[in-house]
Amino acid sequence: QVQLVESGGGLVQAGGSLRLSCAHSGRTFSSRAMGWFRQAPGKEREFVAAISQNGGDTDYTDSVKGRFTISRDNAKSTLYLSMNALKPEDTAVYYCARSAYQLATRHAWDFGSWGQGTQVTVSS
Repeated sequence: QVQLVESGGGLVQAGGSLRLSCAHSGRTFSSRAMGWFRQAPGKEREFVAAISQNGGDTDYTDSVKGRFTISRDNAKSTLYLSMNALKPEDTAVYYCARSAYQLATRHAWDFGSWGQGTQVTVSS
């Protein structure tokens, strides 16, 4: 059984930076693509970024391109999301998820395991 635990969220001013981490345990981390999703109050969960199992391919939603970077350390079984130039509209609970596939994908139904989420709040 896979366990995913996010950390690194918090309160930051607009223009600031945060780095989220997701610790993975239970199955081989390096065998599957991983992703980040977020859910703002009153909104549906949305795709943020994904990375292939070997880190060679990444995908981002348009609103975070150039500001967020997804990465992974397969030796440490950890997924990261570096977030720069944060905006108030980035405020949400951020979830990491493990894909059923090796290639990066942005569809929530491709992800079978999810963390509990970490809150990111960006003040204006």
